Formats: sequence, structure tokens, C-alpha cells
Amino acid sequence: LTSYHVPQGVGDIVMIQSDHTGAVDILSAELETADLLGEQRKAQPPPLAAPTMWTIEKMKEFKAKMGKEKNGRMVVKRGEVVTVRVPTHPDGKCICWEFATDDYDIGFGVYFDWTTVTSTAITVQVSESSDEEDEEEDEEIEGLSPVGDVERGSRSCLRNRYGEILPVYRRNSHREVQAGSHEYPGEGIYLLKFDNSYSLLRNKTLFFHVYYTS
Repeated sequence: LTSYHVPQGVGDIVMIQSDHTGAVDILSAELETADLLGEQRKAQPPPLAAPTMWTIEKMKEFKAKMGKEKNGRMVVKRGEVVTVRVPTHPDGKCICWEFATDDYDIGFGVYFDWTTVTSTAITVQVSESSDEEDEEEDEEIEGLSPVGDVERGSRSCLRNRYGEILPVYRRNSHREVQAGSHEYPGEGIYLLKFDNSYSLLRNKTLFFHVYYTS
């Protein structure tokens, strides 16, 4: 973007329109050149590739196996959102997940937090609703757009530090094992969201397995 020298007064703004796209950038008088805007754009994280997804029919076998694992089963209560935080592992190149539920479906989505990994431990965060989860994240970083209605799926961007890999939609995890994988885009933490905030009456029993491959 070419630098323009424009006479400016206190409180003036400069509007620069792209000849190629027609997009308009608005700069305050405090930004002396458009080079500063370019630096801001460079700070944006790169776009994330879509995951690979598939289903597995062997529900009984999967549930029986996960039921024996120490952390392979949990209850997502009505109105709750459970976020499984999975850091990238230095020995891995790809994250994989598998999950199923008893009797009823559940919302599921995947996001990525571009942050420095200080521990490879997998942690679980429980919030009473998706709105409450957003408020907790607002305390950490400003500028969050709401994740969205689980019925419609999320299409919003979760701040500069967060990227959307898979929007939250209700999955038929009570009929088939839902599975997927995603190649590491870099260092950071995957956020696997199991969303039961739309359910006012039913708790959901969740069986899940998360691992990495090289």
C-alpha cells in the first residue's frame, strides 16, 4: 500500500480506497503512513485449513473401550459447554478426535488458540452456557464476537488470537461415532467444544478420545 502525504489537522481522518478491490481503509491523523496499517494486517494469524472428518459405525465397541479409560467418559449437563483444551505436541503433526453420546446429539466445534504452549497437558473447562464462556474469554482478550447459535452453526471469528477450524453444529453422535483430524497449523492450543447449551432438560453422556499422530 503506497504511502500518501496528506495535509492533516487535529482530528482529521484519511480514507484510502483500493483501486483493485474497492475496499476503503480509514486512518486517523495519528497514523502518518499506511505502512502502519500494513503492519497491523501482518499481525493477523493465517487462515486455518478445514479438518478431515468421517464417521465410524462401531458405537458399542467404542463406548465400551472409552468407558474403561480414565478420562474417556464424562457427563455434559444441560445448558453446559465443555471445552477440551489440547496443546500441540512437539512430537506430533496432527490432532485426531473421536466421540459419541448416549441417546441424544450434541453440538461440536473446533477452534485454535495461537498461543505459546507451556504444557502439553490436556485440560477440560466447563461453563454454564456459551454466553458465559464468551464472557470468561473477554476477560483475557477484548473484541470477541459471540460463537453463535449451535442450531445454525458459528460463523464468527474469535478475535485475532483465535481461529475457527470447525463451527459448532449439532452432530448425530448418538447414531455414529464422529471422528476427525487436523494438521497442526503451528504452535498453539486446540479448543474442542462440546455444546449442550441448547438443551434445557437433558444431560448428555459423552465418550471421547483425543490424540496426536506424527
